[in-house]
Amino acid sequence: MIYVQIFVNSILLGGMYAAVAVGFSLVWGVMNILNILHGTFLMFGGYVTFWLFHLYGIDPFLSLPLSAGVMFCLGYVIQLGIINQVIRASFFMTLVLTFGLELIAVKLALFFWTGDFRSVQTSYAGYSFEFGEIVIPLMRLTLCLLGVLLTGGLFWFMATTRTGRAIRATRIDLEAAQLMGVSPAKIYATTFGISAALAGAAGALVSTGFAISPVTDVEFLAKAFVICVIGGLGNITGALAGGMVLGLVENFGALYFGPGLQNALGYAVLLIVLFIRPSGLLGRAGYH
Repeated sequence: MIYVQIFVNSILLGGMYAAVAVGFSLVWGVMNILNILHGTFLMFGGYVTFWLFHLYGIDPFLSLPLSAGVMFCLGYVIQLGIINQVIRASFFMTLVLTFGLELIAVKLALFFWTGDFRSVQTSYAGYSFEFGEIVIPLMRLTLCLLGVLLTGGLFWFMATTRTGRAIRATRIDLEAAQLMGVSPAKIYATTFGISAALAGAAGALVSTGFAISPVTDVEFLAKAFVICVIGGLGNITGALAGGMVLGLVENFGALYFGPGLQNALGYAVLLIVLFIRPSGLLGRAGYH
């Protein structure tokens, strides 16, 4: 029965991991940028949720849209005002730029909020459902469902809306998209803003189940990278698949090898996937 419980825990964790990674995959797939700022946006989204709860008593799930909205505006401005100036530069240049911005953001966060770990503790945090010997924590179930909902919402947005189709067209054929009246600068800024909003929403979810601090951005950036490579860059459902795989690897790895090696096992699976299938489990060209 313990294996069933671990499997359930893994699926619940994987749903949240999908929300952590899908915005990262969006920017990488559309703009060919390894966005080091992604973990920072996630961390900031967690802090927005934490302070709204701590200062004003606003439920974290009610403040989730606000966290996403604040991060969208921040991401849009950063891309349009800074990153867009080097968008045609080399991959290495954009990597260095986002890394530098991440360092500045983390230092500011440490200055204003210190390095203390914080989390949102709601009155219903300890609730759970029991099915025989299987226990499903209410918070973990909610995080998983919202993570899947965010991933599905992005899939719907990219497939059915005019802006989503413009983003895909820009990724597939930039010159043809420009001939159709698409402004690459605005599309890239919108893409980056959407990615930041998804990261902010994921940060709001993370803050209710995990401790956050200015330095946790690196941990979740690494997880987003691993998930995207495993699932397949350029595929929204790949983020969900990669999240589920990482959740299973971490939880079963902790059972057999101890909690101290669960992160290392995730990286080991990353290397195996790169060796066997470099495009990832569901990877295809373009962003789908």
